[in-house]
Amino acid sequence: MNQNIKTPKYVIELARQMRCNLTPSEKIMWEQLKNKKIDGHRFRSQHPIHRYILDFYCPSKSLAIEIDGDIHKSRKDYDEYRDDYLKSVGIQTLRFENSEVNDNIQKVILKIKNNLSQKNNL
Repeated sequence: MNQNIKTPKYVIELARQMRCNLTPSEKIMWEQLKNKKIDGHRFRSQHPIHRYILDFYCPSKSLAIEIDGDIHKSRKDYDEYRDDYLKSVGIQTLRFENSEVNDNIQKVILKIKNNLSQKNNL
């Protein structure tokens, strides 16, 4: 469904750069997601879609995972708008705060697994 989305070249280049500079929480999450570690699902890190860069994206399930740092507390409207856009193109977003990833990664992984398994039943 999202094959027809035009992503500007500068966003693609920025995503490439961001892959080399993950935040500490993103590094923790990426260790859990890479190499199909969650039930064989492939995730991409810093995946560009339109004018947005998704922290992590599972193309087979159209699932974005966002790790929210402190800056997100002051930009809830923007995040809501972004999530609405992604939903309009068939992408669901799961959001986790840095503290969730840092303090209880297994709980975060369980939520992701539950979401992926629900998508299997659709």
